[in-house]
Amino acid sequence: MNALSKTEVRAELDGKSGPQFWRSLDELADRPEFREFLEREFPAGASEWPNDQLSRRHFLGLLGATLALAGVTGCTRAPADKIVPYVKQPENVVPGQPLYYATAMPLHGRGRGILVKTEMGRPIKIEGNPAHPDSLGATDAITQAAVLSLWDPDRSLAPYLHNRISSWPAFQAELLAVLQKMDADGGASTRILAEPDLSPTLARQRQALLAKYPRLRWHEWSPAGATASAPKPDYDLGKADLIVAIGSDFLSELPGSLRYTRQFAVRRRVLNGKANPNRLYVLESTPTLTGAMADERLPAAPDRIAAVLHSLGAMTTENLNAAEKQFAEKLRADLAQFTGSKIVIVGASEPPEVQTLAATLGARFPAAPPDQLTDLARNLQSGNVKQLFILGANPVYAAPFDLKFREAVAKATFAVHLALYRDETSACCRWHLPQAHFLETWSDILASDGTPSILQPAISPLYSGRSEHELLAMMLGDFQPDGYEIVRETWRAGAPNDDFEPLWRESTHDGVVRKLSAPAAGAALVANAPTAPRLEANQTYLLFRLDPTIGDGRWSNNGWLQELPKPLTKLTWDNAALIAPAMADRLGLTNGDVVELRCNGATVEAPIWILPGQADRCVTIHLGYGRSQAGSVGNGCGFDAYQLRHSTTPWLAVGLEIKKTGRRRELATTQHHHSMEGRDIIRVASAATFRGKPNFASASLTSKASLLPETPPLGPGRYAWGMTVDLGTCTGCNACISACQAENNIPIVGKRQVLMNREMHWIRIDRYFEGSADTPRILHMPVLCMQCEKAPCEIVCPVAATVHDDEGLNAMVYNRCVGTRFCSNNCPYKVRRFNFLEYSAPAGSAFAQRQNPNVTVRRRGVMEKCTYCLQRITAARIASDLQSRAIRDGEIVTACQQACPAEAIVFGDIQDRRSRVSQRKSEPVNYSLLDELNTKPRTTYLARVTNPA
Repeated sequence: MNALSKTEVRAELDGKSGPQFWRSLDELADRPEFREFLEREFPAGASEWPNDQLSRRHFLGLLGATLALAGVTGCTRAPADKIVPYVKQPENVVPGQPLYYATAMPLHGRGRGILVKTEMGRPIKIEGNPAHPDSLGATDAITQAAVLSLWDPDRSLAPYLHNRISSWPAFQAELLAVLQKMDADGGASTRILAEPDLSPTLARQRQALLAKYPRLRWHEWSPAGATASAPKPDYDLGKADLIVAIGSDFLSELPGSLRYTRQFAVRRRVLNGKANPNRLYVLESTPTLTGAMADERLPAAPDRIAAVLHSLGAMTTENLNAAEKQFAEKLRADLAQFTGSKIVIVGASEPPEVQTLAATLGARFPAAPPDQLTDLARNLQSGNVKQLFILGANPVYAAPFDLKFREAVAKATFAVHLALYRDETSACCRWHLPQAHFLETWSDILASDGTPSILQPAISPLYSGRSEHELLAMMLGDFQPDGYEIVRETWRAGAPNDDFEPLWRESTHDGVVRKLSAPAAGAALVANAPTAPRLEANQTYLLFRLDPTIGDGRWSNNGWLQELPKPLTKLTWDNAALIAPAMADRLGLTNGDVVELRCNGATVEAPIWILPGQADRCVTIHLGYGRSQAGSVGNGCGFDAYQLRHSTTPWLAVGLEIKKTGRRRELATTQHHHSMEGRDIIRVASAATFRGKPNFASASLTSKASLLPETPPLGPGRYAWGMTVDLGTCTGCNACISACQAENNIPIVGKRQVLMNREMHWIRIDRYFEGSADTPRILHMPVLCMQCEKAPCEIVCPVAATVHDDEGLNAMVYNRCVGTRFCSNNCPYKVRRFNFLEYSAPAGSAFAQRQNPNVTVRRRGVMEKCTYCLQRITAARIASDLQSRAIRDGEIVTACQQACPAEAIVFGDIQDRRSRVSQRKSEPVNYSLLDELNTKPRTTYLARVTNPA
């Protein structure tokens, strides 16, 4: 579909009255081709292959690496292989009862506390650790999907020498000779490149190496701009009445984002009929999740951001346009009003000129990470480095193009790469060594606020991987390293009164170290910070950002994350060059047009995606795509944005040139899928409107007569399950989607099937715009099965595969479903998913180990949907029956609810007036989606209350 011109958009909006919410420019215009697209929502024919030249090789690659994660549960036939039972069953393993292990997930050098759920010794699910300050029991989408990478068959299986399979003993034999050379020159010709990591054990080993080899140089680098310096500035957003974000997506990208989201949500929630929201100003160049929550948002190019900030200090607005002037005047007044309860946050990717101006407003931000990679590349090119050890990073792929790191690595005679995959860097090194996954590893790490955690393995290494601690121990002369003892040695000195063992057990059990002291971390090599471009008026800017799902590219082979729609563009399996509608109109570009992007003396071809709310004269491209050696899932997806990234301008480049090629690329986006035909969907009002009319969201709703019988009150021992979703706190982060996928064995289908509206997620997050295409308000709305009391899906099913149980749940009997899809066509909420093809991998595959054994694996021709995590309800019922008691409020937590960092989802018994879900449903902002249809859904929404100036 061709995108609308700016003139058409304005004409369409001018002809509307009242609030208008739209998901895309095409939906706003409602043109004939868009109507045709909607009518193809239920494509006929479950048996055909799409006409897309889908090769057998590509299909089998997807099938074998996360296409469905086939299980051995449900109605599948058991494998014929003979098995041997336990002779003596382990004491702590009880079939059907999972075990949880507290550990932490390293993310950009910091640790996020998690609990790993294991079934019969198999890690199958990750939850947040409520005791950890950076997770508080929540997770994000990437954390939820990390367990999938553990079982990835594309992971490295063995050491490789010159890209030929070898062994650890062979590597150790060669390493011994290298260590003798290092002894001779004190490590002068040796370099170590590691990712930033606030690990006390790693710091101790680094100090030991530098003491043994005083001329050795240690470099740290991350394409994400992380640094292993002191923890970043900490904020308490719950106490702030005014928050100003300048190019900072603090609700999504900072190491403490989960905690910040929890704090921010507390002030945005309507409680006991009252609302006292804080006020959020966002000044940014490209839309973010933080910007979508803003009460006042201004999209602006970097030079205009600097102009707005300068005007605040100069107390003048004469050089600002109308929108900038209005924003600056409001912000100046609020900065003067909220002097003692304000927080100003500026993004680390903003240029120094903006950071300096923001500092005058009281902004806090971390210093830019030093540029250590340039120094290493120069030493490699000069031939001064003979031995190079790379721990985990992938610089051949992700390093700035001007460093020519591929050629630089080739200059080292002994280059070693420790990594999860045989990736682009491994292909250039003499040795590739398989790295153990963090769920297989003993280690330690600090949280964003400095809180330490012990990483303990939830499973023994599946392959022959070793941790970076074990490799460094080999370099220190220990050729039989034990990761467990290496980490214990770090913490043994910090135990008071020789009480190490009980404190060690307590620390590993809780996932947080409270009574053992962390050793001081030594400083790594410091180099000069990168220079910054000069901001110039009327220039076109190129902005580099981490991809919201696959990050800097390390998650490229994770199918869950590839198919997870980006929160704002809803793109899957691809990246694109994001531009503003006004800019697209000037250049004559539409979605999918391929252009040449020229900057810093380099050229890349990229498809265009028009994003409302993007600042004019700014093009944003996401890193992490265009991989050639990511694995069978990630290879060939998108374009490589690193080819335009210069070492002096890692986040912002000036003087971008755009040239049309005349070609197009088909992009898979879900933004038009499952449309509810423009009805009164999402409801929002200002705090002032709420105070005058608290029931604004449901004031127009009236009870209606129905031909279906009313649900009778349930008797003792029965429960009426229901849910609320708070639109005022939901940030659209996608954690609920990823958690639901992990919990319920939901398959991925691949890009071509997504193009045909066949993605399988049981939860979707609809993204809406309101207002002009240039400066719209952005809103998110999670949609899942409403569990209707009077479900229109049930009365049309000819085989009673979708039925109402005695507690009001709309259940699915999978082995009864014959695939008529009548229920899907009759569902007004568009929340049912149909297995058009056999998305499940063969039973007995490696990924069968990751499946949740308590959830049936669906097959081709079967309809599926959300069931409120019925397996968790059943487990709680069994536990309560054994103890002869009722199920307690809060005892059942659905997967989406458990993952949500904003606590926007609440589940429980709506028949219990004291339950939390009943209290949420009694709020005046509670309303039912499509209430006019009289389906009486058990899932309801709390309208969003904003606080504009």
